[in-house]
Amino acid sequence: MEICTVKVFGSGCKGCQALHKNVIDALAELGVAAGVEYVTDMQKIMESGVMSMPALMVNGRIVSAGKSLSVAEVKKLLES
Repeated sequence: MEICTVKVFGSGCKGCQALHKNVIDALAELGVAAGVEYVTDMQKIMESGVMSMPALMVNGRIVSAGKSLSVAEVKKLLES
């Protein structure tokens, strides 16, 4: 799968910041050059259909919501 867009949705809390860092680390470990957007604007979060945070969106599809993933978990999601 070609990874084009990656977005992390969160309120800026510790768990959301951890997910953002882990996504960046996972992409680096996989050798994938994709920008990661960290969305904290509640209006944009609601418009994206995110119901619980932190949430991870890859190529316009929410792949995880409501939990902060480890680097290994993020890599597994990105590879599938």
